[in-house]
Amino acid sequence: MDSLTTDFWDILLWSFWFFIWISALMIWFRCLFDLFGDPELSGWGKAGWAILLIFLPWLGALIYLIARGRSMARRQMAAVAEQQAAQQEYIQQVAGKGTSPASQIADAKALLDSGAINQAEFDSLKAKAMA
Repeated sequence: MDSLTTDFWDILLWSFWFFIWISALMIWFRCLFDLFGDPELSGWGKAGWAILLIFLPWLGALIYLIARGRSMARRQMAAVAEQQAAQQEYIQQVAGKGTSPASQIADAKALLDSGAINQAEFDSLKAKAMA
């Protein structure tokens, strides 16, 4: 029974160290991605941080988070806001909400003049644009 208990604690300890290792790798890669994604940092600054992160990964990541953690969050929030704005613009462009009723009626009139739609369809589109 003593062997089973020891094995359990060994597995638990190894699981803990595995979790720590994966967490450290995630933090290290997040620091690297932020480092090379920062347009304001000079090339020499990036080189210095890269050397620190490569040769002293644990300490380098800790120092990077302390020194640049707040700006990391700002850059991440700005990137998310930019992505959301681009997505919203794309959705509005595809949905056609950005057009005015006058331009919708003009487009429908052009379709009517070309013969692509008939008068009833034009009246329907016109009524929908006016609503």
